[in-house]
Amino acid sequence: MAAPAPHDPPTSTDPPAATSVDERPVHVTHVRVPFADVDMMRHVNNVAYVRYFETARMRFLVGLLPDHPMLDADARGFSLILAETRIVYRSPAFYDEELVVRCTIGEIRRSAFEMPFTITAGDRLVAEGAGWLVGFDYAQQAAVPLPDDVRAALRG
Repeated sequence: MAAPAPHDPPTSTDPPAATSVDERPVHVTHVRVPFADVDMMRHVNNVAYVRYFETARMRFLVGLLPDHPMLDADARGFSLILAETRIVYRSPAFYDEELVVRCTIGEIRRSAFEMPFTITAGDRLVAEGAGWLVGFDYAQQAAVPLPDDVRAALRG
């Protein structure tokens, strides 16, 4: 694959979702690091990892719940919001490296669920962490329980 031009956004290719040992879905997204994500220290800037996780997270959710109204910006009622993101940086990533972002479903609660992730470059762990997504009703401006269909999809 040719190196992207310095202004190209990260590219992503998504193989079909795999399944983890406990049968919860696993999603894999490949991201080629664009020059724009490299900082003055010549490695990927910390903020770019949030975007890589966001790209993988959204593709994962679209794959799990392709017809769910929460993915429609004009829908009313249930939606999901990202309430928390935690990232632990393990090693630097560099321009033009291919990163692999793996997401799965962690703990599921009444109104929220955890989405753990790892980012690797070859055999090297680059970052790991998790995000917590909360069921949310924008009209009520309040957290709401996860609907049964969402809960079932998250469990695989």
